[in-house]
Amino acid sequence: MPGLLRGVARTAVVAGTATAVSNRVSRRQAGRWAQQEPVAPEQPAPAPPPAPAPAAPVDDMSAKISQLKELGQLKEQGVLTEEEFAAQKSRILAS
Repeated sequence: MPGLLRGVARTAVVAGTATAVSNRVSRRQAGRWAQQEPVAPEQPAPAPPPAPAPAAPVDDMSAKISQLKELGQLKEQGVLTEEEFAAQKSRILAS
């Protein structure tokens, strides 16, 4: 029986020592991780910005109006003929 008791005691000491060492290593590692700066998880690259929307109809219309006014002035000054004015006017309105 004394041999058996000695074996059980030795096993208990080894198991207790292993548990104590394991706990100490875990605490030390947790302390090291706590001291490190928190690392943000990798985020995927941001998606490229969407393509700009086509020009608003209001801006497009105001540009057409200003072009037509210029054409009207050129016609009044005699720079453009009636046919040239009509051709340019239809080109502007078609675009």
